[in-house]
Amino acid sequence: MKRLTLLLAAALLGACSILPQSEPLDIYLLPATTLPAQTQRVDWSLRVNSPVSNQLLDGTRIVVLPEPGRVNTYQGVRWSERTPQLLRARLLDAFQDDGRIQALSNEDQRLQADLELVSDLRSFHSEYRGGIPYALIRLEANLVDTRSQKIIASRRFSVSQAAGDTSITAVVTAFGKAADQLSRELVDWTLAEGQRVAQ
Repeated sequence: MKRLTLLLAAALLGACSILPQSEPLDIYLLPATTLPAQTQRVDWSLRVNSPVSNQLLDGTRIVVLPEPGRVNTYQGVRWSERTPQLLRARLLDAFQDDGRIQALSNEDQRLQADLELVSDLRSFHSEYRGGIPYALIRLEANLVDTRSQKIIASRRFSVSQAAGDTSITAVVTAFGKAADQLSRELVDWTLAEGQRVAQ
């Protein structure tokens, strides 16, 4: 009986060694630069929704196109949250930094708002051009009147930022710079269109 127990223990230890090892992961936050605060204020409220996206972008993997038409992901690294939520958080931070819209919310809070930012995330990946990775973000944005559910303004935002080198750290930094530029453009556009409707 003792011999059988030893054999079973040896077999179990052997089985453990052939199980796949879990992949070590480095988790990255999206780098951000604070927008300069503005002194003027508006009297309307805004709800910022998470962008909708395709299945490829609706996850935490960092997507790369090493060549046209071929999609891959960086191994051993992830974003800190799903890409649509990652970008929504960046946009909300940008609006809060700017300070002109005091009444901000998102769709999770289920608060009433005058206007709603609805968007479609078309690209959030890196792609190689001449051996250099570029971070690319494309966002189709609609500003919606929540009372009438009418789209009052639409715009396509597209930002591309070269990475300093091919390392994942440089690529993540490029994503941060691209998100900063997109955030600045989107905040200014939203304020201009929202004020035009409010007047």
